[in-house]
Amino acid sequence: MSTPVLPAAPSPDAADHRERLMAGLADAIHEKGLAKTQVTDIVRHARASRTTFYRCFADKDACFFALAQRLTDATREAVEAAVDPAAPWETQVDQAIDAYVGILGNDPTLVVTFASDLPMLGERAARLRREGIAQYAEMLVRLASTPRMREAGIAIDLDTAVLLMAGLDGMVAHAVGDGRPVAELAPMAKRAVKRVLAP
Repeated sequence: MSTPVLPAAPSPDAADHRERLMAGLADAIHEKGLAKTQVTDIVRHARASRTTFYRCFADKDACFFALAQRLTDATREAVEAAVDPAAPWETQVDQAIDAYVGILGNDPTLVVTFASDLPMLGERAARLRREGIAQYAEMLVRLASTPRMREAGIAIDLDTAVLLMAGLDGMVAHAVGDGRPVAELAPMAKRAVKRVLAP
């Protein structure tokens, strides 16, 4: 998908407007869902004007894609920060999975929206999903490349990491579609990742 690209060096005001508008969209999704949300709802929650909105985003979908990217980035950074590189490798896997499902479980409304509504938005959404999986896979390769991991005989290539992350993404979407809590996935996800990583 032709994901909207954040400006390389936005002014503080422009960056603040974008953040407020994305937060406004998140609030509107909690209030009435993505499909029923209009730009007027976003600017009402953001306490901004429609003029400000259209200076930052072409339309509601562009704002939604930016929100999805921002939350994906924040989740990935939180997962990476939760892992203690000095811990035994099995513990590191547990830490990463617990952080991942914990973050997703904190906002089930947005998780449901991303799982159900994002795939309906065409090639732009498909590209965002692919890029997100690739970024998570690169993170997994980094986490598995520390001295402690190498000492334990752990190694993973990017293709295998993509396969794992695509599987986890599919598990989340399936659980959300069935109305099950994402936290229920943690034990299975840990077993799957450990089986792949085990030396």
